[in-house]
Amino acid sequence: MPRKLRELIADLEKQGFVNRGGKGSHRNFTHPRVARPVTISGDAGDDAKRYQEKAVKAAIAEATG
Repeated sequence: MPRKLRELIADLEKQGFVNRGGKGSHRNFTHPRVARPVTISGDAGDDAKRYQEKAVKAAIAEATG
């Protein structure tokens, strides 16, 4: 069963990512040690897509070094 977007957002925020806003249902999370922002699109209760889970996992790995 896929995770919910709110869980991915919580994971990012725990690692120090900051929501820089976005348009519509898009949110851009930035971190000082990560080169590119992570964009999460959709409502918080939606199921996460596989590419979103991969992007969050890769960004957290890059941030924790």
